[in-house]
Amino acid sequence: MANPQPWIGHPVWNGQRPEDGKVYVFTCPRPAGTGSGVWTGLIFLSNGPEGRATPTVDPRLLAQQAIASMALRAPNIGMAPPPSSASGLVGLPVWMWVEPSADSTGPVEASASAGGVTVTAVARVAQVAWNMGDGHILTCGLGTPYVQGTEGASPDCGHVYAQASSRHVPGGGSWPITATSTWTVSWSGGGQSGTETLELASSAELFVGELHVLNQDGSNG
Repeated sequence: MANPQPWIGHPVWNGQRPEDGKVYVFTCPRPAGTGSGVWTGLIFLSNGPEGRATPTVDPRLLAQQAIASMALRAPNIGMAPPPSSASGLVGLPVWMWVEPSADSTGPVEASASAGGVTVTAVARVAQVAWNMGDGHILTCGLGTPYVQGTEGASPDCGHVYAQASSRHVPGGGSWPITATSTWTVSWSGGGQSGTETLELASSAELFVGELHVLNQDGSNG
């Protein structure tokens, strides 16, 4: 039991009075993908026929259960030139996108029920942040997949490296790239609704070299 009890204007009372029941503190492990540690909050338990506190269903808890049941995945990175290839060049446009699938881009829907209350949650990727390894971070949607033979830059999610990775990465290696998708999860049920956000990340590497052109003067004298 929460001691002291929250003031009567706290949302946890939801119109109830102290004579109707008591407010308790709950502590639960966080669902996978929502961070580490525990999740703590308040819940109102109403008095039963004999004056004892009986649990009422908290839609927020059901929402967390529904979200935890979703098998959401980090973005499936698509790039041109392909990750880990040796064809990246300074000044050459790089295309980035996320391969679409229900579990990596959405929508994903899940429900949880208890005590006659059902909460349904729907998750979709809202944006993808690309850390290109050279100090540039770009925020895109899902991007546009590259089609073989297409010239020029991506119409909505691309980057041009101004420096060769071999000159700046220890050991002459590749630029480290991280794509972080932000999921927006909307839920409703039991007379309540809300929105949660989750972040999942994938990594790749791209070697970016320099193209050297040798100019020769063929004239004599």
